[in-house]
Amino acid sequence: MANIVAIVGRPNVGKSTLFNRLTESREAIVDAESGVTRDRHYGKAEWIGVEYSVIDTGGYTINSEDIFEEEIKKQVHLAIDEATSIIFLLDVTTGITDHDEAIAQFLRKSEKPILVVANKVDTNDRIIQASEFYSFGLGEVHCISSSNGGGTGDMLDALVATFPNRDEVPELDIPKIAVVGKPNVGKSSLINALLSQERNIVTPEAGTTRDSLLTRYQAFGFDFYLVDTAGIRKRSKVHESLEFYSVLRSIRSIEESDVCLFMIDAQEGMQKQDLNIFFTIEKNSKGVVILVNKWDLVEKSTQTMKEFEDTIRERIAPYVDVPILFISTLTKQRIHKAVETAMQVHENMRTRISTSKLNDVMQPILESHPPPQIKGKFIKIKYVMQLPTHKPAFAFFCNLPQYVKDPYKRFLENKLRENFDLTGIPIKIFIRQK
Repeated sequence: MANIVAIVGRPNVGKSTLFNRLTESREAIVDAESGVTRDRHYGKAEWIGVEYSVIDTGGYTINSEDIFEEEIKKQVHLAIDEATSIIFLLDVTTGITDHDEAIAQFLRKSEKPILVVANKVDTNDRIIQASEFYSFGLGEVHCISSSNGGGTGDMLDALVATFPNRDEVPELDIPKIAVVGKPNVGKSSLINALLSQERNIVTPEAGTTRDSLLTRYQAFGFDFYLVDTAGIRKRSKVHESLEFYSVLRSIRSIEESDVCLFMIDAQEGMQKQDLNIFFTIEKNSKGVVILVNKWDLVEKSTQTMKEFEDTIRERIAPYVDVPILFISTLTKQRIHKAVETAMQVHENMRTRISTSKLNDVMQPILESHPPPQIKGKFIKIKYVMQLPTHKPAFAFFCNLPQYVKDPYKRFLENKLRENFDLTGIPIKIFIRQK
């Protein structure tokens, strides 16, 4: 079960500032596109070795004239529904407001661990002022200053202590495959098509909380976990917030997976939202197979498939070494090929190439195409080795690593892909001092 923390509170209590501090000002995975008070950010954070995700919700308001009030409220509810723990952020300089009371009343019904956090506590006097927040009856009040970080360490200790025990279900060492994509591309249809083949061979893991993240699939010679399938199919609370909910689910699924079956709609092509999800997969260093669904609905000529594939590769450049399959969940066309390809990509992720083999292949290339001279200096790459990391990464050792630029790193990556089976997986190139 992933640890997910939702920061809730009325507008202007410092939620975004706290979010940036917890995620160490890393860019959120889902970028805001409109006003800050109306957007959710979603980012990764860590404390004392425990990783968790943070949702920065829009300001929760009641009885305002803001036409977005209802939408904000729905999305805050969804964020809380997703969370394993909740930070209820309050502003000590204003005391308790009607909005704070309304949020507290809602949180009492959530049955989630709640941390009451008083923000902007910069002086001892304000610690005394913060004691009024005990009147909510939601437990201890943690005093912090999100702008300068005061008190956040003790608050995070308390937060991590609320996380559920991740060892409830021992996971097998089998691949985790997630089906991701924007709303209405056919994710549920694909999952249901796979699961309905042999319902008795699917074993949901017991012992997790309300939502099982992993569903085991054993059929046709395959054995893997489908990630977050219950969540993807759960639509009852989505309504108008379907897009937000789906993006949040997709990111969770990506984080929990080894390989993503990334679905796009054949009738719409690769759109901006699709690209955001694709680059999130790449950013998280996950394997990927692109599935173009609803292919049965597209009028075709002899070149249609090739043209469509070329357009996709153009849009996802420079990471183009990705399997692309054209499927139909309705007719079940190529759905098992999709699983087979995902398993092959998982095998590629475990690729280990010996240093001698790497150098046998790469040295002639390095000698015939060395890095360009910079400031009259010759750059000589001596040797290459694969790093002992979970995801494929390669280190090239040379005399002047600071002068090796990104275009040449891309050249090296392309040559590795040409000579070794690394299809469907992001690889990292490091240039190091010999």
